[in-house]
Amino acid sequence: MRIVLAANPEVDQPWVTDAAADLVRQTGATVAVVAVDELEIEHLAPLPRSVYIERAERAKNEAVRRLAEAGIDATGTVLPGRPVDQIIRFGEEQAADLIIVGSSARPLVAQRLLGSVPLSLIQRAGRPVLVVTHPATES
Repeated sequence: MRIVLAANPEVDQPWVTDAAADLVRQTGATVAVVAVDELEIEHLAPLPRSVYIERAERAKNEAVRRLAEAGIDATGTVLPGRPVDQIIRFGEEQAADLIIVGSSARPLVAQRLLGSVPLSLIQRAGRPVLVVTHPATES
């Protein structure tokens, strides 16, 4: 089994990495971490691309580090552009059996206006997507 873990550069979501680690331990799967810089058009961005890349690198490194602490080897990749498109493309390249992503970190109004990466992945990925919610929201 091959798993792609989508690391969110906007917010730290360690419980998503922990859920991936649990699944890897249970299945013996391999895992590849991907983080997308979320910058589509650089000249329209309020910050230089280097800031977006740095955030994505940090998210990728943190997920790979956390998996390593759980005894799991993982590769990590940072890609430029739109998260949904790049995560889907990366999943295809990795021949992923599953994509794991955290629930949206955006407030509900922003999700309605800007969309939700997890929902878009479910609708478009063409492969199973596991959306992990924050443990505090479980009841």
